[in-house]
Amino acid sequence: MTNDKRMSLAVFTSGGDAQGMNAAVRAVVRTAVNRNANIYAIYEGYEGMVQGGEYIRPMTWSSVGGILQQGGTQIGTARSPEFRTRDGRRRAAKNLLELGIDRLVVIGGDGSLTGANIFRQEWPELVQELLEQGEIDENTAVSHPQLMLVGLVGSIDNDMFGTDMTIGADSALHRIIEAVDAIASTAASHQRSFVIEVMGRNCGYLALMSGVATGANWVFLPENPPPTDNWREEMCERLRTGRKIGRRQNIVIVAEGARDRHGEPITGEDIRQILSEELGEDTRVTILGHVQRGGSPSAFDRNLGTMLGYAATHKLLDTTPEEEPQLVGIKQNKITYSDLMTCVRQTQQVADEIAAHNYGEAMRLRGRSFVEMNDILDTLVRAHRGQRPLGQRKLRLGIMHAGGPAPGMNTAVRVATRLCLDHGHNLYAINNGVKGLMRNNVTKLHWMSVSSWVMLAGAELGTARYVPQTTAEYDQIAATLQSRKLDGLLIIGGGDGYELAYQMHQRRDQHPAFQLPIVCLPASINNNLPGSEYSIGADTALNTIVSYVDKIKQSAVATQRCFIVE
Repeated sequence: MTNDKRMSLAVFTSGGDAQGMNAAVRAVVRTAVNRNANIYAIYEGYEGMVQGGEYIRPMTWSSVGGILQQGGTQIGTARSPEFRTRDGRRRAAKNLLELGIDRLVVIGGDGSLTGANIFRQEWPELVQELLEQGEIDENTAVSHPQLMLVGLVGSIDNDMFGTDMTIGADSALHRIIEAVDAIASTAASHQRSFVIEVMGRNCGYLALMSGVATGANWVFLPENPPPTDNWREEMCERLRTGRKIGRRQNIVIVAEGARDRHGEPITGEDIRQILSEELGEDTRVTILGHVQRGGSPSAFDRNLGTMLGYAATHKLLDTTPEEEPQLVGIKQNKITYSDLMTCVRQTQQVADEIAAHNYGEAMRLRGRSFVEMNDILDTLVRAHRGQRPLGQRKLRLGIMHAGGPAPGMNTAVRVATRLCLDHGHNLYAINNGVKGLMRNNVTKLHWMSVSSWVMLAGAELGTARYVPQTTAEYDQIAATLQSRKLDGLLIIGGGDGYELAYQMHQRRDQHPAFQLPIVCLPASINNNLPGSEYSIGADTALNTIVSYVDKIKQSAVATQRCFIVE
């Protein structure tokens, strides 16, 4: 038994691997070292805990160097039938006690976290059994009466209560979007239909978010099956209508756990057969499978894993044996702590509701943002504008860019256009930014005007880094607004857009045309705009930087050089 009086904790990964797990492990190790605690990594998850020996290794600052950008989990994960038995858990307790470990950071899904809590509950009895059998001494038993836990969620499905995002979900979404973008170009070239099957046994997050992000034409979710039994005819009719108005590709995304209202599975092959027979189209199925788990983690997952690992270590070292185990997550971009088993039970309840065909309750449990995104998707996948009854007069609205281009500007225009038209209003594009507004360079947008914009870089409306300075220039802007009879203006851009909106507001008394609602949507790769924690384009820019720095690091390590990246 160890005589070291410092606190000792261990970190391990369990269940399916997820990009960003290494970032979390790295943060746990280095935070523990900084707190002068003994830190161990348990290799191969619960199986390594049961086997002990070389599977439980002391870690130093340098032990986790170079793993931040690696996919998967460098300390491994494995199924452990032995840990499911009481004797296996007794052996695991003995291995931990030999090293003085009574605190664990668990990185995994709901099954892994449940197993850790069972282990925690049995710990006092296991310690007593080990003492009675002479496998540990009295001092060890007295010094480690309780096992303390903190859980982090590593799961690409983003299906856990207690956190807005799970480690790995963002990277998996990137993999899906990259694949669908590549497939869409082939589909458009040959006017084919493609069915993409993505992961998500009981959670449709990846299917839903990838459907919105790729401009998919139909999406199947486990929580929200098609509302009627004639969904096959409805799907085919919508896709057929899209073809008639000029859409060259059909993309259908299916979560692996998708089903109909009666609980019968809907697979990618089912959809392929329906489209081939009803539309007479060459339809292909692509099952993305474990490619969604692979590859380097996104910048978001690296940062998320780092923040959560740092917070979890501090929480664990400061906790007391009487405290209930906590799940460390992120809500509204802030670190939060929640009762671990409450989160696990709520997560498992969604699966229970789906199994019982209580789909409305399953959607409610997923949360307001999930429901809202599903409503947005329902609008975006239509081949034409809806027939919503107007609760007010039909408005004439303008949309424009201002400042430098940012990735995602075109996506924002696409969504704004279709939601506006779906509510019965008219939308006008102001081309080439502020200068186009001054020159009355305005065109009307239609449903299909923005059909392919979801994956286009740049700014299709055009933009300019310019803020009007003279009275004459504002006179020109007022003349454009008046001639076009605009009732509102949406400005997508950076500081120039903010300044334009401010100056127009200040000049309302001189120009009645400026007395209209103006909304600014922050778009800047610098993420430096007030009123929003994230600006459109910042995440893409950060991922681009990280991708290049990863390559530079390879050269730096190989040649032992120092690189300065601006």
